[in-house]
Amino acid sequence: MPDYKYTAIDRTGAQATGRIDAADDAQARQKLMAKGLMVTTLVADTAGAKPAAAAAPAKAGFTFGSKVTQNDVTVMTRQLATLIIAGLPLLRALELITKQERNPAFKAVLANIAESVSQGNNLSEALQAHPKVFDKLFVNMVRAGEAGGVLDKVLDRLAKFREKAERIQKKVKSAMVYPGVVMSVAVIIVYILMVKVVPSFQKLLDSQKTTMPPLTQFVVGISKFLTEFWWATPIAVFGLYFGLKGWLGSDKGKAVFDKIIFRLPKVGVFVQIVSVSRFARTFGTLMASGVPILQSISITRDTLDNVVIAQSLERVHDRVRDGEPLSVPLEQSGVFPQMVTSMIQVGEETGQLPEMLNRVADIYDEEVDNAVTALTSIIEPILIVFLAVVVGTIVLAMFLPLIALITKMTGGG
Repeated sequence: MPDYKYTAIDRTGAQATGRIDAADDAQARQKLMAKGLMVTTLVADTAGAKPAAAAAPAKAGFTFGSKVTQNDVTVMTRQLATLIIAGLPLLRALELITKQERNPAFKAVLANIAESVSQGNNLSEALQAHPKVFDKLFVNMVRAGEAGGVLDKVLDRLAKFREKAERIQKKVKSAMVYPGVVMSVAVIIVYILMVKVVPSFQKLLDSQKTTMPPLTQFVVGISKFLTEFWWATPIAVFGLYFGLKGWLGSDKGKAVFDKIIFRLPKVGVFVQIVSVSRFARTFGTLMASGVPILQSISITRDTLDNVVIAQSLERVHDRVRDGEPLSVPLEQSGVFPQMVTSMIQVGEETGQLPEMLNRVADIYDEEVDNAVTALTSIIEPILIVFLAVVVGTIVLAMFLPLIALITKMTGGG
């Protein structure tokens, strides 16, 4: 393993230097971060090696296609929280993070934020200038932390929120990988059968002048279309993809789709669990950070992907604004489970609403795991049955005339 020399800032804000063994500079940074050190310089102590900081400019000049990911923002939030809790001034912390950032697009954003703060602007004002990177949730929590003088605690809370949200998102995405692979394989198999196997059977049947039953005629007709008009297949696929994407991108299309998904058995329950978990975590984090309740409801509504729940929160917002307790319109919406509304009611009565919301989020985070397992256990057999039915129909369509031909040749007819 290469030996790396490093200079870093520890939790007390003091400068620390030393050496560390790692396979590469990324692993070296991870090891140092695990020790609570914020790397400022990192140099590989091997012949001909270049310091990690010197390698960055070559990449920074090539910004085509680079973008800021949610993981970039989460890592930055954790680093900023760690440095401020350690006692570093905000501007110094931003400069350190900007210096070690490897994504050129995000590096430019952070440099702009550091410059804005150096000119006397609040951090929330600097963040607000980049709405595509930092959403309303992020900006408003930082603003509340600045107003209450607890920016370090709010950043730590925000980092934990984002880390938990990413874990849930990864679980959901990983659960969809297997069904996606099975469906892709099924489509490829069916396409090969239709353009390679079916035409061969058709030639055999035509040579024997065998009358094809309706099912066979239907399958052969599809096969002829796919073979003769092969160029129409990619056009249809891309047209369907972009058409659906455009429809789902519209307010009306998204609303109709979400309402359908919400009513589907098992799938609707899964969507509800994920949405309730995100609602409780977001709302609880905002409330705990000092954001007013009406503003917290509005921000939470904007962060939810499901239109059904977002619309119910809009009605909840209006009724809370008119003086009703939060638990009453939530319960009457019919969207939130009874346990959730009961726990929120207890939180209102005891004055511990943020704590109760985060407890609800913890409970539903565990429910997401169970829901993912249940959903995949249902999807797998459905996909297998679907593939069996489609392939079986094609095979049956081809063998029906063959059976009739064999029967006729053996004198059975």
